[in-house]
Amino acid sequence: MLFSMAQTAAQPAMPDSTVFRDAFNASPIGIAVENLEGQPLFANRFLCSMLGFSEEEMRGKHCVDFSPPEDAKKDWALFEQLRAGLIDRYQIDKRFVRRDGSLVWGRLSISLLNRTPVLVVALVEDITKKRTAEQAQLKNAAIVGLSEDAMISGNLDAVIESWSAGAERIFGYTESEAVGQPITIVIPPELQDVEHKILEGLRMGACIEHYESIRITKAGKKINVSVSIAPITDSSGGTMGFLKIARDITEQKRAEAAFADVSRKMVEIQEKERMRIARDLHDDINQRLALLAVQIEQLKQNSPASAAELNCRLTDVWEVINEVSREVQLISHQLHSPRLELLGVVAALRGLCREFAARHSVEIDFRNDDITQPVRHEISLCLFRISQEALHNAARHSGVKQFEMRLGSSANHLYLTVADHGAGFDVESAMDKGGLGLLSMRERVRLVGGAIAIESKPTVGTTIRVRVPLVSEHSSQLEAR
Repeated sequence: MLFSMAQTAAQPAMPDSTVFRDAFNASPIGIAVENLEGQPLFANRFLCSMLGFSEEEMRGKHCVDFSPPEDAKKDWALFEQLRAGLIDRYQIDKRFVRRDGSLVWGRLSISLLNRTPVLVVALVEDITKKRTAEQAQLKNAAIVGLSEDAMISGNLDAVIESWSAGAERIFGYTESEAVGQPITIVIPPELQDVEHKILEGLRMGACIEHYESIRITKAGKKINVSVSIAPITDSSGGTMGFLKIARDITEQKRAEAAFADVSRKMVEIQEKERMRIARDLHDDINQRLALLAVQIEQLKQNSPASAAELNCRLTDVWEVINEVSREVQLISHQLHSPRLELLGVVAALRGLCREFAARHSVEIDFRNDDITQPVRHEISLCLFRISQEALHNAARHSGVKQFEMRLGSSANHLYLTVADHGAGFDVESAMDKGGLGLLSMRERVRLVGGAIAIESKPTVGTTIRVRVPLVSEHSSQLEAR
């Protein structure tokens, strides 16, 4: 009996309604009591603050008034199941509309309060920050998934902890194959010492941006990559791992190497052309001028006895001067055709054929369409230089004396064809050997946005076909600016 009395005396007294009211308002979660019609009867301070309404304003609204229509529809469907007795509670994440029209995210938990009359208790947890963070993570995950770059994270022991879809595309390892493996699976043995030094720098908080190196794929293929690495830090600022972004630049490196090779070969072409001009000037022009000087000196030393003989010898000097003048003019036209600027591409090509045929004792059948549209200088120059190169190659290697040249046109393009029925050659073999003339023609056509096809077979002959736009892509871009 005493024990029973002592136990009863130790029990705390039941709190009055003021305590419950204070606890209701002090809660860090929004609380509302509603009737079965969904109308708020009471709302605590947190919920009022979260939504920006006073408790009195909230009592004048319906629960569906606090959400966008699509969210309210889902909530009310569950609420009706609650009213029908099909469920006694439910939970839903949805948006709430604040008084100022802005939206916040809340986790709504609804349950019945079994009493008479039956009421509904609504608990609302503000999850806006959590939801924003989740959406940011989803967005970042989508970006990582769509990125062509490899995104890899690892710990300070250089063990891979995450492996993006881009990493799988570049290196060939699936995520399950890569995670848990050392990062050295993609690093060639000869570069692993360098990687250890980089890791030491990361432990000290260093960052690396756009470091170009070599990596190795699952198949054993070496690729060029541009790597950026940053340390991952904890809340105290200590380094706990690294994030690495690697971009495959293999094709870029190949393109750079090809461009460097083309540039080198173009310089070789220029040097060979200078050497040819120098030989023409020295071996031909200079020799003739020297001979002319000798003839004039002989006239000075031994003047002819008769006017007829003097006239004859002066005629010889005049002929030499004329020949030298013609050769200088030919060299000048090879370097720069005045016809091209003054008369256009058709007249320039016709003149080239006539002069080339006369100089090399060959026949050139030149035909052209009636070109009424204006042709830009870079297009005309491209066709002129290709024609020069094609004719020189034909005269040097074809073994025949008859050539054909056609210049056709359409609404948007010009078409040049230079052909012979001579010895021919193996095009692929010539390109592999670095034929500078063929390379020069292809590069000129590429620069104006055209196309070139070189068809040749031994003993059958050679045909060079060129298609160029009447307006080059480069010029169109300039005009569009």
